[in-house]
Amino acid sequence: MKYALLLFDPEGYWDAVSEQEMAAALAAHQAFARYLDERGVTYTGQALHPEREARTLRPSADGIDATGGPFTPRRAEFAGFYVVDCADLDEAEEVARNCPIGAGIEIRPIWDAP
Repeated sequence: MKYALLLFDPEGYWDAVSEQEMAAALAAHQAFARYLDERGVTYTGQALHPEREARTLRPSADGIDATGGPFTPRRAEFAGFYVVDCADLDEAEEVARNCPIGAGIEIRPIWDAP
């Protein structure tokens, strides 16, 4: 089954990090990718631009409204994700515990549409 590892960082984190911190963070994700390869876990992933560059569509009485920013305000930004193919939620959690954690990781099963 596939699971999304949704990665969150403190709000504004990437605007404030030094080049050294950025290099260390990228190295940590490269190490996580090697861990997944060594474990034989099929995966994909992407980093996301900051939420200030996002646009959200919401239903309204007049149809659909487009607004800037995330759907819900929070103190952490949705920063990226991995999709991993694991046997069950316990294995997905075990795998996620090896991922750079930032402000947190949410593990969600992905619907397997027919």
